Amino acid sequence: MTSYRLMMLGAPGAGKGTQAKRLAEELSIPHVSTGDMLREAKRKGTEMGKKAAEYMNAGDLVPDEVVIGIVKDRLAEEDAAGGFVLDGFPRTIPQAEALEKMGLELDRVIEVAVTDEEVVSRLSGRMSCPSCGAVYHQEASPPKEENVCDQCGHEGLIVREDDQPEAIKQRLESYHRQTAPLIDFYRDRGVLASVEGVGSMDDVTASILEKVKA
Repeated sequence: MTSYRLMMLGAPGAGKGTQAKRLAEELSIPHVSTGDMLREAKRKGTEMGKKAAEYMNAGDLVPDEVVIGIVKDRLAEEDAAGGFVLDGFPRTIPQAEALEKMGLELDRVIEVAVTDEEVVSRLSGRMSCPSCGAVYHQEASPPKEENVCDQCGHEGLIVREDDQPEAIKQRLESYHRQTAPLIDFYRDRGVLASVEGVGSMDDVTASILEKVKA
């Protein structure tokens, strides 16, 4: 059986989360999101989950060693034996090196490439439903009825604080400083594949699958 140990890489707003979910569904492997993992570990009350909860409850960033421990626990579960799609981890070179020290080699790292201008355009027009979390875009995918959620009917969509212009700029700066160096890191290991993140979701998914199965 072919194993697909994959990771998605890209700037905030590149669409990597959406594509990671589509890829996982297409290949019948788990979508392993850092945020989901942290919440699940906290809910289960595992040793690492309890440590993560201490930081999360205090509103602090969960340190690398705890995140790495939770990733290790998650990837040891039975459903990940045939592969997985990592989304949101690793974010830094030290995290990537820690992943290698765990003996986990990735088969392919997919960079969803978009320009900073595209990111700003996408995120600055993004709105979400405070009730169910559905996401819309003022131009690309507005709700059917203005300011009303299509999914649950809640009136009053919001722009998240981290989608405000100044916050977007800070998120991009953080990405270029901390995460973008992973592009060269994985290129040097011969596992990087880059796809253009602009176009229909179906076209981007098709491009990614082509790289993964090459």
